Amino acid sequence: MNASEETLFVLTGCTAVGKTEWALRWAEANDAEIVSCDSLLFYRGMDIGTAKPTTSEQTRVRHHLIDIREPMVGMDIGEYVQLAICAVKAIQNRGKRVLVTGGSGFYLKAFFEPVVDDVSVSDATQERVASIYREEGLEGMIAALADLDEDYEESVDTQNPRRVLKALERCLETGKSLKELKEALAEQTNALTLAPKQLVVLERNREELDARIETRVELMLEAGLIDEVNRLREKGFEVNPSAVGAIGYRETLEYLDRGLGRDELVSSIIFNTKRLAKKQRTWFRSQLSTGNRLNISESESAEIGTLFG
Repeated sequence: MNASEETLFVLTGCTAVGKTEWALRWAEANDAEIVSCDSLLFYRGMDIGTAKPTTSEQTRVRHHLIDIREPMVGMDIGEYVQLAICAVKAIQNRGKRVLVTGGSGFYLKAFFEPVVDDVSVSDATQERVASIYREEGLEGMIAALADLDEDYEESVDTQNPRRVLKALERCLETGKSLKELKEALAEQTNALTLAPKQLVVLERNREELDARIETRVELMLEAGLIDEVNRLREKGFEVNPSAVGAIGYRETLEYLDRGLGRDELVSSIIFNTKRLAKKQRTWFRSQLSTGNRLNISESESAEIGTLFG
């Protein structure tokens, strides 16, 4: 796959906006297969809380990068990029169009710009940084990072220990500043970033989206979200931070552990989902400034064939 090959069609939007049905309709009408860029659909058994396409929906259109991990095994962004490249190439080799869909920013961004480089952090460097963290905490890591890069605050969230740790590892390993590492990354390319793309961001009026979120949460509970979380817990999914930190799952775990009432569980999931939707809208505006915006609330009758122009 290279820049001269067929266009990748990218359909995104915030949670509960209606991506699944629009993606299915467009793919059916345009002889396409779907590549997921949702950070939770990788995991087997995480079905209800992720609003994963159902078996019947996946029968309508062939999907890729769904149910490829046990829930206790995390996904690395570098591996995802390689899996996505392979999926896209296989689809195009079959003479099909590629529709990328999902709302997870980091995975979505991987189709537009490089998100991972070839820096390999040695065990010695990892242990050195881990020792600093154990002995001196976050402040110690920040101090060590400042010694290597006086402008570090422009590139890293100093309130996030994990990001500071990763930044310090990379600076120590390479001897480069965070700015230099970022510039080097920006110069890299891969088959996803080189491919021509058409982007559509689905939107809805705020009141309608809020109502859809409220309905979705109620339906998830009725469909057996609590039982799903119990099954996942038995499998040991709590060792996977991405899985247990996901909205719907973390609240249900708290419900099980603290004995909260069902109404409190519903309210908590709804509140956090609406907050996520707001965060996603902001991210799409700042990170995906190109592409077409389609307000479904005002365009429900739009012809699906004209979605990408």
